[in-house]
Amino acid sequence: METSAKLYSLSFGNVKTYLFALLFVVGNVALPQLSHLVPAGGPTLLPIYFFTLIAAYKYGFRVGLLTALLSPVINHLLFAMPTLAVLPAILIKSGLLAGAAALAARHSKKVSLLALLGVVLAYQVVGTAFEWALCGDFYLAVQDFRMGIPGMLIQWFGGYALLKAIAKI
Repeated sequence: METSAKLYSLSFGNVKTYLFALLFVVGNVALPQLSHLVPAGGPTLLPIYFFTLIAAYKYGFRVGLLTALLSPVINHLLFAMPTLAVLPAILIKSGLLAGAAALAARHSKKVSLLALLGVVLAYQVVGTAFEWALCGDFYLAVQDFRMGIPGMLIQWFGGYALLKAIAKI
């Protein structure tokens, strides 16, 4: 399923880049707080990545990268979640997600379930390799695949639904 959409690639010189990034960072701060009301909500629902996906796919790599880097850091500073030990892996995965989503949007020029599946799998597989290299523990590195399948499905289908809803804006 595909939906034509207005997709952007905003520059760092554009004020809209920072306004949209701020909006998506707020979403990436609020959503994890709501998710932590559910037992194991963070590792299961992977909420810190959701608005990074939307930001990068809709508004390009720069908005996505700002969202990807600021969201985990602000969450850590405000709530100590993610913990300092996992912050580097989350920052890497978030950055990979921003790049994969922006690249997929630029290539497909549409909101596509297949493109979004590719984005989610790409950042998770490559990110897991980085996480394994960082922590040296394969079992820990594959935690998103052990526990986070519901979160990946939310990113895939929920991301598609939200992007489709805002496609013409």
